Amino acid sequence: MMMLVKFLTVVFCLFSFGATAQQESLNGANTAWVLTSSALVLFMTLPGLALFYGGLVRSKNVLSILMQCFSIAAIGSVLWLVIGYSLAFDSGNGFIGGLDKVLLAGIGRDDLVGDIPEPLFMLFQMTFAVITPALIIGGFAERMKFSAVLLFCAAWMLLVYAPITHWVWGGGWLAQLGLYDYAGGTVVHITAGVAALVSAKMLGPRKGFPTTAMLPHNMTMTVTGAGMLWVGWFGFNGGSALAANGDAAMAIIVTHISASMGAMTWAAIEWKKFGKPSVLGIVTGMVAGLGTITPASGFVGPGGALVIGLLAGIVCFYATVYIKQKLKIDDALDVFPVHGVGGILGTLLAGIFSSTQLGVFSGYGFAAGNETMAEQFGVQVIGVVATFGYTAVVSWILFKIVAYFTNGLRVDVEQEMTGLDISEHEESGYSL
Repeated sequence: MMMLVKFLTVVFCLFSFGATAQQESLNGANTAWVLTSSALVLFMTLPGLALFYGGLVRSKNVLSILMQCFSIAAIGSVLWLVIGYSLAFDSGNGFIGGLDKVLLAGIGRDDLVGDIPEPLFMLFQMTFAVITPALIIGGFAERMKFSAVLLFCAAWMLLVYAPITHWVWGGGWLAQLGLYDYAGGTVVHITAGVAALVSAKMLGPRKGFPTTAMLPHNMTMTVTGAGMLWVGWFGFNGGSALAANGDAAMAIIVTHISASMGAMTWAAIEWKKFGKPSVLGIVTGMVAGLGTITPASGFVGPGGALVIGLLAGIVCFYATVYIKQKLKIDDALDVFPVHGVGGILGTLLAGIFSSTQLGVFSGYGFAAGNETMAEQFGVQVIGVVATFGYTAVVSWILFKIVAYFTNGLRVDVEQEMTGLDISEHEESGYSL
């Protein structure tokens, strides 16, 4: 009998050790998926966002947009390696990470985050850190000095993006409250949208706004970029599961459904109001649907995604009209009403549609420690308010500092009328 007990004990220990070893070993499938997702998210910036934004500006400014996207991708990647990743994901405190991971110090190829290599996790997060400041350029497009763009975006990544990333995904104070932000409603979309709004207010409108029509010069380019964003967003949201599993699959499904519903809703509103739906409207509605589902994508089901996409199309459409026509704010490429408002809306709705008590609209439950919808929604409100306020204040301060060092944020009137392609880069996007 004693021998049997010992045998069973040894077998149990062996199985337990095997399970522990398996948990601590690299998972090839998950690693492959996150590698793919990293490429997809970088694809969103280059060439996706560059083409999307590039087509929306006037022809005399197309190269300036492409240059800004490429430059931010390069500078942001270097800064993320040097110190940004450490500030966001080193243990630190509730507000900011430490400096132990500067230049990936002490992190080797075999070190893991969960069951994927930590260098890969760093790379995946780098692609988020790249696209977020690139989104902001839509707020000051066609009128900001290139030197000011570079200085602001570099400082903003370290002083706004990295701290808020730590709050939400790096174990900071919002993570401890149980904030739901699966792939960047607060971290990416609210921060970029608010910074774009601040920039639009501080720089003032483009020459001729709002009386002169400033139409997109190449909608074919814009639609091409929009398609790349839609595809790349599968890596953005699906990759945030950090695993090739059902969570990733559901995140991609709800992302696609929300984008589709947002596109249909925006086009339907235009059709009703103006008699014809526009191509610009349908792609903008798609982006609104994508941005709005992002914070909720890991916590809601397909039914919830339908409602989120519908509300994204409605709310972001009227926010765009209100900001441009009522407030007369020249957020040139509608960054705040689409990304900022969408991020706010999606973050709040994550606290509702994550509930398991909504029938066909149910999600997958609230965060640990939040037992009711009111509790989870309250945490979501705190996350939105904190992110909005911190981003607005620090962005305003950074613009003031950058303006001092660059002798003003804005090009002069003659340079603006000539176009930034010639005045800032001595090149032209098109040969006549």
